[in-house]
Amino acid sequence: MKDLDRLAAAVRELPASCGPVRLIAVDGHAGSGKSTFSAKLADALNGAPVLHLDDLATHQEPFDWTERLRSQVLCPFARGDAARYTPYDWTLRRFGPARTLHPADVVILEGVGAGRRALRPHLARLLWMDRDAEGSWQRGRHRDGPGLRDFWDGWTAAETRHFAEDPSRPFAHFLVYEFPMGYEVLRNPSVTA
Repeated sequence: MKDLDRLAAAVRELPASCGPVRLIAVDGHAGSGKSTFSAKLADALNGAPVLHLDDLATHQEPFDWTERLRSQVLCPFARGDAARYTPYDWTLRRFGPARTLHPADVVILEGVGAGRRALRPHLARLLWMDRDAEGSWQRGRHRDGPGLRDFWDGWTAAETRHFAEDPSRPFAHFLVYEFPMGYEVLRNPSVTA
């Protein structure tokens, strides 16, 4: 986990990017390992909070959550206030009770589209889980089981459209590779300013 410790140390040195918060985005294809990596990075950052974009997306709006994120999280953080967001319940198909997210030194924003164009000005760093789309989707389908086959069929088409219109990988500061014994975090040689 040396790479995670080095990354955490580097993140602590960054200037704040959204009010007092260093907002770190972890993006990549569905099933690429973003949630697991984000949890490990949060641990390396002494319990940094993780905001999962699955809490802001919905069945009807898998990628149209930018305004919710802006109004419920980014604007309060920019003022130095606590965020209050209403997470979506994927089983009940409705938003649940509001949660509070305090503006910590570092907050990790995790999910497909976390590095989108509209969010990049608020990010201290963008990390991309560098696993190919097909391999990620296969992993996600295996994780979720055959009961979600129809969901995955719709999701992969929507994700393909999203990244064709608003790619994140070219703008990622770091590429994250998962191995059986941990992670390797490398600077993106083709990062676009």
